[in-house]
Amino acid sequence: MITVDISYESDSMESRAPFEQVQSVIANTCTILGERSCELSCSFVSDERMEKLNFTYRGKQESTDILSFVQSDSEEPFPLTLDGIEGARLLGDLVISLDAMERNCETFSVSAEEELTRLLVHGVLHLLGWDHETNDADEPMLQKQEELVKMVMKESNA
Repeated sequence: MITVDISYESDSMESRAPFEQVQSVIANTCTILGERSCELSCSFVSDERMEKLNFTYRGKQESTDILSFVQSDSEEPFPLTLDGIEGARLLGDLVISLDAMERNCETFSVSAEEELTRLLVHGVLHLLGWDHETNDADEPMLQKQEELVKMVMKESNA
């Protein structure tokens, strides 16, 4: 079972990142990547909140579109029963700025659905240990991200 705890800084944010879509994208991404029993959280915040988090955890006095906080560097399941499932893997936490997401939509001329999918896939990859040095298209993680975005978008439109 894939468990996703989703929260919003304000109630009005849910319409910009619908609960069902977030849950579906994360579950599909995890399933495609072979994660059958895991838990993670995803929070949606404003640029103001994201800037504070980015400064606190990365020393950067600016907002960003997503932050990923890995629960553990270990491949081993956390020794805890979650919802009756022994050994569910705790992946960590994602924080997404919806303001930055919307700017990305304009900058890259993509729909909100596609950009939300991209950010969620990107965050899950980070939680699973993937990383990238740059934002260049030839980065293996970003190539994997785009492959997954296409698969997840196709699945959600099926």
